[in-house]
Amino acid sequence: MNKNDISVPTETEASLPESAASNAKRRQILDGAEAIFLESGYEGASMSQIACRAGVSKGTLYNHFENKAALFGAVIEDLSRGKLAPFICQSQVTAITCEEAFVQLAERFITTLVQPGPQRLYRIVVSEAPHFPDLADTFWRHGFGRTVNTLAKWIEHWIEQGAIETDDPVFAAEQFMALCQTRIVQRKRFELPVDSSPEHVRWVARRIGHAFMAIYKPGSQTAEG
Repeated sequence: MNKNDISVPTETEASLPESAASNAKRRQILDGAEAIFLESGYEGASMSQIACRAGVSKGTLYNHFENKAALFGAVIEDLSRGKLAPFICQSQVTAITCEEAFVQLAERFITTLVQPGPQRLYRIVVSEAPHFPDLADTFWRHGFGRTVNTLAKWIEHWIEQGAIETDDPVFAAEQFMALCQTRIVQRKRFELPVDSSPEHVRWVARRIGHAFMAIYKPGSQTAEG
């Protein structure tokens, strides 16, 4: 390593245990890389740009990640784990009806997906997946797949309450997520003009909640089939 590539730890970093300092530096790199990848895509990003944005030397960057592909995969996993799986907490919905709970969840999910970061990430994953065989799998497992699994357990809660009926909670979760991507989210992904105001998001969310309940209400033909 060139001596000019050696980064000097800050006073705060120097006082941290080695593992804590390393974790803090990794977090710093991931944040910088996220910004560059979302701005420029994979091909347009360089390790030099990422090092500059993260405030580290290229030597430090390569100490943590052997190449751009490894760093990109780490960013996708980090974004998917922390920013794309909406937090679903049963304690927040036990005092309201099942339909209203799904309306609130749809509103939260739509609001998350129309943000610039998730929109750019989705486009990057779609465009780069053919070049990175594991990329879509990472994105699914830690992002949408994680949300599906959490939502399926949440649906099981409402099945136990007798509010909805299905023998395949995972399929129901996937269907709910698909409903949440109608009208606003899909148009946003294609950069088409669409009203994404909180009022319109709520309007769409209410119809999603109503449609989902119509599909899975106890005794419905769809649920029985």
